[in-house]
Formats: sequence, C-alpha cells, structure tokens
Amino acid sequence: MDTKKIEDAVRDILEAIGEDPEREGLRNTPERVAKMYGEIFSGVKKDPKEMLELHFEDENYEELVLLKDISFYSICEHHLIPFFGKAHVAYIPKDGRVTGLSRLVKVIETIAQRPQLQERMTKTVADNIMEVLEPYGVVLVIEAEHMCMTMRGVKKPGTKTITSAVRGKFTEDTAARNEVMSLINNK
Repeated sequence: MDTKKIEDAVRDILEAIGEDPEREGLRNTPERVAKMYGEIFSGVKKDPKEMLELHFEDENYEELVLLKDISFYSICEHHLIPFFGKAHVAYIPKDGRVTGLSRLVKVIETIAQRPQLQERMTKTVADNIMEVLEPYGVVLVIEAEHMCMTMRGVKKPGTKTITSAVRGKFTEDTAARNEVMSLINNK
C-alpha cells in the first residue's frame, strides 16, 4: 500500500473542502488515515481461499455447521464510507471435511477488508467455501447497515440490507434451507 500517496490525497481533500491540513487538529490526520486504510483494506491482496486450506478430512461429520452473528465492517466502493453488520454462514461438510470455525470468520473478514459491495461479498464468501471445502451445500446471509444510506442520500438510519447466497444441496432441499433460515432467525 502506498501510504505516502494516501497521505498526499488526504491533504488534497482537506484543502479541497476548505480546511487547513496544517491546523493542530488535522496536522496528523493524513498519516492516521493512511494507517487506517492499511488496516481496513488489508484484504485487498489476500486470497480468502488460503484461510480455508487448514481443514480436517477424518471427522466423519456430515451435519449442519452454522456460525451466527459474525460481526464485520467493510467499505462501500461507491462512496468509500462504511457498511457493517452480521454475517451468518452454514455448510454441510462432505466426506468429513470440516474446517476450523475461526477459518470461516477469517474468510468473511478478508473479503470484507476490501472496497466492496454487499452483494459481491455475499457471493464471494459462499463461492470460496464451496470451492475449497467442497461441502454438500453452503448458505450465507449478510445483514448490514450502509452509512451511504444513513448519513447521506436518503438518510434512513437503521435500514438493513439483507443478501443471501445459497449453494449446493440448499438450492434443491427446501427443508434443509428452511432449517438454516429458521436457526439464523431464532435470536
């Protein structure tokens, strides 16, 4: 990441909005923003598939695995302001191939740490899990609030966007899909 370029751009933005980047409160802002961008965009060069490389083949478990309420933060690529919420991921392992639960969280975090669209994030997480773990099926549901709708534009705080990706067995088996959705919605 080119932190110097980010710092210069932030100084330019501050000047463009009529601020003095040298005043006391803003003097270190370009450096702070560059450091923050290094953190919140750390997923740009990472391959989320690598997060799933550690898996276990001999667990003889082929029942539902569900992680609920995984908090995430991302940045809307249209306005470069945050959206944040919860992700819920479920899969049914095939041939006993399971992964560590934290690995699923890391896939979500890695994909969220890029300039992003919620729709793409949802699809990408589900597709990566399907490709690497080769389970019978995957369901991913993401609920998020977008600051681009809260603090600008239509200004509707509290509005949630919900996206889902359904893969494998869950696309055909209505009972299995309904079970997952019921567990996700059971707060």
